[in-house]
Amino acid sequence: MTLLNPHLPAVSVIGVGHHLPDNFEDNQTLCQNLDVTPEWIVEKIGIERRYIAAPQDTAWGFAVSSARQALAMAGIGAEELGLVICCTFSGDYQFPPLSAKVAHELGALHAQIFDLQANCSGFVAGLTTASDRMRVDTSVGYALVIGVELCSRYIDRRDVNTAVYISDGAGAAVLGLVPVGQGIQASAFHTDASNFESVRLRGGGSSFANNGRPFDAAVDLMEMNGIATWRQAITHLPPTIRRACVKAQVDVKAANFIIFHQANLRLIEYLVRKMGLDMNNTYTNVARIGNTGSASVAIALSEAQLSGHLHAGDLVVLAGVGAGFNFAASVWRWTLGAPQ
Repeated sequence: MTLLNPHLPAVSVIGVGHHLPDNFEDNQTLCQNLDVTPEWIVEKIGIERRYIAAPQDTAWGFAVSSARQALAMAGIGAEELGLVICCTFSGDYQFPPLSAKVAHELGALHAQIFDLQANCSGFVAGLTTASDRMRVDTSVGYALVIGVELCSRYIDRRDVNTAVYISDGAGAAVLGLVPVGQGIQASAFHTDASNFESVRLRGGGSSFANNGRPFDAAVDLMEMNGIATWRQAITHLPPTIRRACVKAQVDVKAANFIIFHQANLRLIEYLVRKMGLDMNNTYTNVARIGNTGSASVAIALSEAQLSGHLHAGDLVVLAGVGAGFNFAASVWRWTLGAPQ
């Protein structure tokens, strides 16, 4: 049984874009503050460098830059957007929402706005949220979904559990209405909160409010248990992907391309083997870029499109895992052609 109602309009990605900081940190530089070697980092997680935002950089600036590229590819103006969703857990402020600033800077005067916080699966969840909204209300017209993170602002560069992974950047996608049968086919989600505390940033939350207390590295910087994250990902992400494919009435091995959350190259390699696929069926940039949180699938999708890996008619699967732990997968009949 397919998830989507064939009597409702179809929705697809019609434009993509991404933005990375000017500066990156290689393993040699990072290891000056760590008790591990550059070779150890590559062996364990496959990451060679990560991008670090400059002090003057902002989440809204990264988001707007990637959005303008996506709008240009889609061939529409910001004033035509009916919805702007920012997927992030490192926005510039606790509130108001980042999406409000982004919509204002773009000139999206008629757009509904909100932020979506599902950690590293946020962009995949955001695309489904936007497409569902567009299908039930065609007056939305076009939607902009952005994944953006400046997570380096919350990292202890001496903490091997986080500093080796985390990077900054943004990616965006514009969604539009397309002929029936194209675009998003189905989505699937799963949550296992048994390891809720394994990846967290407690400082600034209402249980660890900043008011009246000094900075405390124990709660004001990101904490991550890599082993727990690995186990969650290999246990729950493949079944979530398969459920999305079942809903779309396709076999996962029929997918032309799968783009995973770029958490860890060794993790992606393991997942590909576990699912009986080939690395030729996926695109990775984690070795060169690092883990950009909810921006990672968005950036990888943009790079894959711009470099000619995706073609109109391809069956494309997007998949992410985020803290909590929550899992998201969606299946798309791709509508963008390869760049000329």
